[in-house]
Amino acid sequence: MSLRARLRARPSRLGAAVSALLIGAVAAVPAAAAPAPAAADAVAPAATANGEVIVHLFQWPWDSVAAECENVLGPQGYGAVQVSPPQEHVVLPGEGHPWWQDYQPVSYGLESRRGDAQDFADMIASCRESGVRIYVDAVVNHMTGSGSVNSGPGSGGSSFTKYTYPGIYGDQDFHYCRRDISNWNDPNEVRTCELVGLSDLATGSGYVRGRLNQYLSGLVGMGVAGFRVDAAKHMHPADLAAILGGLGQVPGFGGAPYVYQEVIEDAAISPREYTGSGDVSDFRFHHTVSDAFRDGDIARLRDLPGGMAVSSEQAQVFVDNHDTQRSSPTLTFRDGARYDLATGFMLAYPFGTPTVMSSYDFSDTDQGPPAQADGTTTPVDCGATWVCEHRRTTVAGLVGFRNATAGTGVTDWWSGAHGQIAFGRGGAGYAVFNTGAALTRTFDSSLPAGTYCDVASGSRVDGSGGCTGAAYTVGADGGFTATVPTDTALALHIGQRAG
Repeated sequence: MSLRARLRARPSRLGAAVSALLIGAVAAVPAAAAPAPAAADAVAPAATANGEVIVHLFQWPWDSVAAECENVLGPQGYGAVQVSPPQEHVVLPGEGHPWWQDYQPVSYGLESRRGDAQDFADMIASCRESGVRIYVDAVVNHMTGSGSVNSGPGSGGSSFTKYTYPGIYGDQDFHYCRRDISNWNDPNEVRTCELVGLSDLATGSGYVRGRLNQYLSGLVGMGVAGFRVDAAKHMHPADLAAILGGLGQVPGFGGAPYVYQEVIEDAAISPREYTGSGDVSDFRFHHTVSDAFRDGDIARLRDLPGGMAVSSEQAQVFVDNHDTQRSSPTLTFRDGARYDLATGFMLAYPFGTPTVMSSYDFSDTDQGPPAQADGTTTPVDCGATWVCEHRRTTVAGLVGFRNATAGTGVTDWWSGAHGQIAFGRGGAGYAVFNTGAALTRTFDSSLPAGTYCDVASGSRVDGSGGCTGAAYTVGADGGFTATVPTDTALALHIGQRAG
């Protein structure tokens, strides 16, 4: 019996922890008197805690995430899944159920187009048992916008109007500005006026802070291990610090939740203002790496990590995300091999905490995920509309490379023509990337002597010790000879020795 079947066969484990989450259905209480979220039922520790690599399964339903953790992500070494917002959201059939309806909360009940609270809890348990953490895309800056269906019902059946969310927030719980941001050079306006008409929560209020902390704490009680904070730059850093404070230990994995914040840098607001609350998304890394692989001049990446927005210890990095795919598509899944190479480089190069994008195809930038007529997301079928970049051979292989080389720096850097680079990770790994002409040479690594499977083209076959892709023999001096065709990579690491 599969893990998913075992979870469905046993009694509900939601208990008081989920009840604490459904705060959209309870009467409002002063923040000082708000009850602490109830502890989740006891959970077994994860059998294996994988590495740091995050995969963003954008808009995937909870059942599909659970199956992917068990069948793909755990075995491939992914450490975490960033899931789309789980809270109740607006439903916009007149606009074709766009992807962004999920970023307009109606309540903090766990009823979305991707599943209900039980589905969400089962997903967390399934992924935990596969060594994969769940990170939630947390929408805490705002509620719904003027363009929403203004009285509901939301995805969980709740009625509402802009600035009035029964049992949660009233008019007094929103910033006084009540208009769109017009002066982006004024940090206070960016943080108190409305982002594209979305009702902006008064996050300086003790009551609002308490509500948001209750929502996040309840998720942690269920086993959520981290948060991507959406629109973080639109909140004062002190407000975010208060909201994120005291979230408790993550059941099963232990430790505090991992937090990374969306702060798009400009002249008025710096990502460094937010590092007291967690990591920040480094958009400079995104532009630097995606531009280099798009243009093919990857030799300039030797200058990394110079010029990044924050230090490696404070950065969450990515080649693209769900926003840049639609608003500034420098490099996306549509770019084929170049995109895979850029993602592979991000995984091979030791800077920040990397996030791999996993998308669905779209022809309209507002287009939602594959869905039933009522807007409910359909199960994922990789190879159809669901792109599943994270399964591609080069990308998946470099996840293992990242894990095997953890804690090592860059060594043995080499560059040939502008489109040819190679570097080592001490004695743990060596990678080559080629966007130029086909390359044949002897590379000088610090790897121990032996034969290695090239994880950019395949993996080791358990039992036989052979390789599904290429294999290379490293001599006693660390040298090996290889041919690297145009727009391909080569990656060897000590966890994938042949034989």
